[in-house]
Amino acid sequence: MALPTINPTTTNAWRKLQAHFKTIEHVHLKTLFSQHENRANDMTINWEDFYLDYSKHRVSEETMTLLLELADEVGLKSAMNKYFEGDIINQTEGREVLHTALRNPKNAVVNVQGQNVMEDIYAVKAKINEFSNQVINGHLKGYTHQSFTDVVNIGIGGSDLGPAMVVEALGYYKNQLQTHFVSNVDGDHVHEVLKTLNPETTLFVIVSKTFTTQETLSNATTIRHWFLKHAPKSAVSKHFVAVSTNIEKVKAFGIDENNIFPMWNWVGGRFSLWSAVGLSISLAVGFENFNLLLQGAHKMDEHFKTEDFDKNIPVITALLSVWYNNFFHSESEAVIPYSQYLNQFATYLQQGIMESNGKSIDRNGDKINYQTGTIIWGEPGTNAQHAFFQLIHQGTKLIPAEFIGFAKSLHGDQDHQDKLMSNFFAQTEALMNGKTKQEVIDELKAQGLSESDIATLTPFKIFDGNKPTTTLLIDKLTPESLGKLIAMYEHRIFVQGIVWNIFSYDQFGVELGKQLANTILEELQNENVINNHDGSTSNLIKYYKSQR
Repeated sequence: MALPTINPTTTNAWRKLQAHFKTIEHVHLKTLFSQHENRANDMTINWEDFYLDYSKHRVSEETMTLLLELADEVGLKSAMNKYFEGDIINQTEGREVLHTALRNPKNAVVNVQGQNVMEDIYAVKAKINEFSNQVINGHLKGYTHQSFTDVVNIGIGGSDLGPAMVVEALGYYKNQLQTHFVSNVDGDHVHEVLKTLNPETTLFVIVSKTFTTQETLSNATTIRHWFLKHAPKSAVSKHFVAVSTNIEKVKAFGIDENNIFPMWNWVGGRFSLWSAVGLSISLAVGFENFNLLLQGAHKMDEHFKTEDFDKNIPVITALLSVWYNNFFHSESEAVIPYSQYLNQFATYLQQGIMESNGKSIDRNGDKINYQTGTIIWGEPGTNAQHAFFQLIHQGTKLIPAEFIGFAKSLHGDQDHQDKLMSNFFAQTEALMNGKTKQEVIDELKAQGLSESDIATLTPFKIFDGNKPTTTLLIDKLTPESLGKLIAMYEHRIFVQGIVWNIFSYDQFGVELGKQLANTILEELQNENVINNHDGSTSNLIKYYKSQR
């Protein structure tokens, strides 16, 4: 087996963590700070422009020592070597996992089946660079010899979420091209986008590894029909490009072979924005910024690969997630970026994390009897504070939260930035300390309330605190820092998968629904076809057909 197959619950470290958990489960963060004078400094990692503070977590020095022992005992270091060296660690699909190779320097050597893939990677990068520059500079034109004004990315899953998130995140760096994303097979989605477009000045990028994905091909076909109402068939080759491995199907669609950007089986969809799947990113912000994104990710790769585990950002944050998931039994984690540019970041992470580690069978093929995967959710602060923070502060659930902020704003409005960051710091402080009964009483007395009103209101205004948070403070939102941030979470996914003894890089769980949908689609489109369903599904299909 390429990867170790160690059930984490059988390790000595896990047993020690279980015993240790009983001693720390109810210890308040305020107590932990009082017991460890230098805690804030000792539980901080300062790397390049990243400042990670994990001191507001319900862990002691002993907790962290035991978590690091767990990482050693499950063979994390050996697994990391296989990850970077191109071993077939996606064993259920017989594939390497080499999205890290996409951001390697040109002189690196990464062999896949005995062949160094770096030459191919850089050939595709050169093609992306040239094509992006021609479109942005107006040298490449549409069928009526007008420059392109709009780019539409047609894909779903990793072919949509990554590029869409990055393009929004790097909105400050965008050029004149308007970028749109069509993903959902919901026809209302694609038709709303088409309403805004001029066929003479729009470039369409179809992203589908196999060029058979139902949602993507349905949308692409609908868009092609719309386009041909305005343009001759020969114009398709000027307005449509594809990122795919299925050259014959792409050519049959009418796309010029020179406008096909290749993909590779050793890059999983949800980790593919670094490849030609990121063509829409390069078009939106220019290849130079796209390349800086890749360079930032490579810096995080090197940090992850070479740094000792006790100062390794992906390792530490992954182990903290394991601590809450498996010992506190916290099933969800909130990701709160204090930047509106990162509006889609939590959505992007949902696929990356939940599709990767939402598994119940271990690497031995056995049913798992411990928790894997975490539910990821979140919205940008300060919007989130006026939405779900009530639940985090005073609800009955323990929800570890990750706060991501930037020291410098992009537009330089210091007043707004100070107000934003004052909330950023205040929320983690409030979640940690809470508000005691005596503090509430003193506050209400200062407001002049009567004794009876104070007695009535006090229980509702108490905050227990002791809510764990991670604070990641980054100097500035740049293409490079965004690349580091995304890669950090990618490596966390890997670490968690190794600890939980699961295969993180297949996604068979998404296939059953697709198979059944094809069966039902035939039934919906052909009155003579009647398939066997449960009573509920049969009734729903009948009702839908009667109402359409």
